[in-house]
Amino acid sequence: MNSIELDPQLNCVPENIRTIHIMGICGTGMAALAGMLQQVGFQVSGSDNHVYPPMSDFLRQIGIPIKDGYGAENLLPAPDLVIVGNVITRKNPEAVALADLRIPYLSFPQALSRFFIARKTSLVVAGTHGKTTTCSLLASALHHAGLDPSFMIGGIVQEFQQNFRLGQGSYFISEGDEYDTAFFDKESKFLHYHPDIAIITSVEFDHADIFSDLDQIKRSFRKFVSLLPANGLIVACLDDENVAEVVANAPCPVQGYGTTTGLDWSLHDVVFRNGKSHFTVRHRGGEWADMTVSLSGRHNCLNSLAVVAVLHHIGVDKKTIEGGLSTFKGVKRRQEVRGVVRGITVIDDFAHHPTAVRETLAGLKSAYAGNRLIVVFEPRTNSSRRAVFQKDYVSSFDSADTVLIRNPLPLENISAQDHFSAEKLAKDLRGRHLSARSFPTTVEILDHLQTILKAGDIVAILSNGGFDNIHSRLLEILQAG
Repeated sequence: MNSIELDPQLNCVPENIRTIHIMGICGTGMAALAGMLQQVGFQVSGSDNHVYPPMSDFLRQIGIPIKDGYGAENLLPAPDLVIVGNVITRKNPEAVALADLRIPYLSFPQALSRFFIARKTSLVVAGTHGKTTTCSLLASALHHAGLDPSFMIGGIVQEFQQNFRLGQGSYFISEGDEYDTAFFDKESKFLHYHPDIAIITSVEFDHADIFSDLDQIKRSFRKFVSLLPANGLIVACLDDENVAEVVANAPCPVQGYGTTTGLDWSLHDVVFRNGKSHFTVRHRGGEWADMTVSLSGRHNCLNSLAVVAVLHHIGVDKKTIEGGLSTFKGVKRRQEVRGVVRGITVIDDFAHHPTAVRETLAGLKSAYAGNRLIVVFEPRTNSSRRAVFQKDYVSSFDSADTVLIRNPLPLENISAQDHFSAEKLAKDLRGRHLSARSFPTTVEILDHLQTILKAGDIVAILSNGGFDNIHSRLLEILQAG
């Protein structure tokens, strides 16, 4: 199969653009970008492999044509510009045709930056955990404050029922992903977003398919920090030693937040009641305000605290900040209650990294104190399907009463001893006196759930994918029973 190198001279925006083609258009971010480009007047088309919902449905609804499968014919007649998703390899037949036809091209983050971020004040939320929720809180609070923000976020914000928005205000909020950009650019996406104000929530090892170790991740975050202008601001979770390390030589002011003393912003007296988290904010040692947000878990209170710091910095008054947090409606797939049937609550959450699993389950346990917490976990990311987190997961499920683990699809091109083992994790969890089992199929998990569930149970389903539509299938089974 042919393998190509694109001409770097063509990695640019041509002067006159009318038509744009997007390769890998059905990804959440790529489909949102397509919608944004169409909204500002471009004629957009796209292609993907095995065109799939929900984004394929969204694209059809807004009239963007999609080609199922990649091929040279998708670039005829030649568009003025091609945007290349990071799912595209240099052996992709459409990438080969792109090189042969010598069409100008951009990566996804380059396009987002050049068409939308460049004319705005760039607010970037970065970190291993909490990016989507923190971005969504920030977008909703800015909207509540009447600042009409624009954003591109990796989840559906309930306030807007979409993951992008083009507002008339001066702020653009983007999710600063540290994952690589494209086959022709192996640097992190967030290096393209020209941050004016940044939040850094956490820095841990992740993305084992592209980073060899934590030091390599830290190097990427230090590059991101170096992009801030002298008059910018970094709001950094200084509870995290890795965050403190990467912001140590920041070229702009850093405001620290967390639970420890001596920070600019600190979190205190967290209480969860009536479906909401209540907490006290202290600013530079003095009690500043009491806040409420409809999310559970200390980690989400910290995400809220980071948003408070940014809003205060840009001049939003305290009462408006309080209102922006208290009216937040949440994000799809982040502690999202999908349904309650026969007293059994089914929750969908995106958590997959060991730390995210631990914090999410601790938050749910506090939110549903006294209820049995049944966790269904699908390891699906490149990192979670590797042995790299095998030991870390063992302590991540301590808040659960029962854990059911789906055997993951094995990764290609790595040795058997480097694969994650669901069976071993289940055995290790039983060693911690948890009820735990692994299952080869989703059907077997559903069958087992029918035998153990009872009124009052909380079923938390953790996956960053569709998980064979297990949420809806479980709710249908419960209704039928």
